[in-house]
Amino acid sequence: MFVLDPRLMQDTLPVGDFPLCRLLLSNDSNYPWFILVPRRADISEVFELSESEQTQLWKETSQLAQILSELFSADKMNVAALGNVVKQLHMHVIVRHIGDAAWPAPVWGKMAASPYSTGEVADIMSRLKPVLTSEFVFAQEQP
Repeated sequence: MFVLDPRLMQDTLPVGDFPLCRLLLSNDSNYPWFILVPRRADISEVFELSESEQTQLWKETSQLAQILSELFSADKMNVAALGNVVKQLHMHVIVRHIGDAAWPAPVWGKMAASPYSTGEVADIMSRLKPVLTSEFVFAQEQP
């Protein structure tokens, strides 16, 4: 049974689900920072997914990166699966802008997280709704 890691639960806001992955918004307004977590139990590495799940993970990651790049006018997209702190397999998909709080360094450990306001979260969700695929189900629409 899939259970979201407590640290991810603590540091993110739920957005919804792709066919394979749960989409989360990192609660750090310094960057548009999203996290994809395959809804599979006890997986910490990409190679632990089936071949078809690996393909689906890359499809969802690439699709999300392209959507976010256009939606947030990215200068660069950072995509990474580290797992040094949170073992559960997850993909970071981070919109970067030249001159952002950490540019050009990685975002990890550069700035203290600045939580989103309720209005900022609502704005991001309203921007995502028209551009995510028909296969995506927003968290508030799930049964």
